[in-house]
Amino acid sequence: MTSELTTETQGMRPSELVQDDLPDVNGAGDYSPAARATVADIEEALKDVVDPELGINVVDLGLIYGLNLEDDGSLTIDMTLTSAACPLTDVIEDQTDTALEGLVERFVINWVWMPPWGMEKITADGREQLRALGFNV
Repeated sequence: MTSELTTETQGMRPSELVQDDLPDVNGAGDYSPAARATVADIEEALKDVVDPELGINVVDLGLIYGLNLEDDGSLTIDMTLTSAACPLTDVIEDQTDTALEGLVERFVINWVWMPPWGMEKITADGREQLRALGFNV
C-alpha cells in the first residue's frame, strides 16, 4: 500500500489533516447549562434544599409554587415558606445556589406569600418523611 500526498497536504502534520469541525445539528453542540436543564431536572435538584426547621426538602413540603426557566438559562423560582416570619431565607437561598450549580446560568427566588402555605400542599413523600420524624400528618 502506497500513500500519496497531494501538494495541498504535503508537509502538513497528521493532526492538521484531521477535519474535526462537525456541523452543529439542531443545537447538538450547545452544552451550556441552559441547553441541558429541564424543569424536571431543576425540581429534582431542589429536593436537596431542606427547610432548616422541619428537615424536609422544599419540593415535598410544597413550598415551590412555580419554576420559570427561560431560554437563556435564567430561572425564576416562586417559593413560599411555612411562615412569613421565617428568618432563614438566606439559608434556603444558599442551599438553592448549591443545588442549582451547573444547571442554570442564574436564578432568582421570588418569595410568594399568597396563597399562604398550608399542610395540604405537602406531597405524599413529604407526609411520609414528616411521619418518620414523629409528626402527625
